[in-house]
Amino acid sequence: MAERIEEPAFELVESFKEFDVRRYHANIQARVKTDGGGAASGGFRRVARYIFGGNESGESIAMTAPVSMWEEDNSGWLAFTMPSAYSMDSLPEPNDRGVVLREQREKHVAVLSFSGRTTPGKTARLERKLRAAIEREDLKSIGPAVLAVYENPWTTLPFMRRNELHLELQSASASAS
Repeated sequence: MAERIEEPAFELVESFKEFDVRRYHANIQARVKTDGGGAASGGFRRVARYIFGGNESGESIAMTAPVSMWEEDNSGWLAFTMPSAYSMDSLPEPNDRGVVLREQREKHVAVLSFSGRTTPGKTARLERKLRAAIEREDLKSIGPAVLAVYENPWTTLPFMRRNELHLELQSASASAS
């Protein structure tokens, strides 16, 4: 049996009909700016190079899931969450200066889970659905929608793929934990 891949730690805060609210623990991401709009594979390779030894110590870092992608400030971004055993001080510096290590604070996130392909049209439609559902529950989202892809899209059958759309919630609105 394959070894379980680490995922970011969270607690379920509340379940609504169309989405869940989770409190994600603080973590560290290795992220890279992409060309956006379908350029995820180039970003994936750059971050993968970092975790497979493309760093100052040549250290291999365990793969995690999901791969997170989003658009912000007219740029595309792709990130892996680093394994929880690491701190900013213990992570080796990337050889690729375009790979940035960034601490993520604890946050409340609205999560819509779905399977299948993650086309731009489908993702946009699901984002509209999630934003409308959040508003119906009198919650407020902040920041860009983040597409979280858990399965390898090149080897996993579409109906077996686990994907999520994440929208951060304003902390005052989400502090019902």
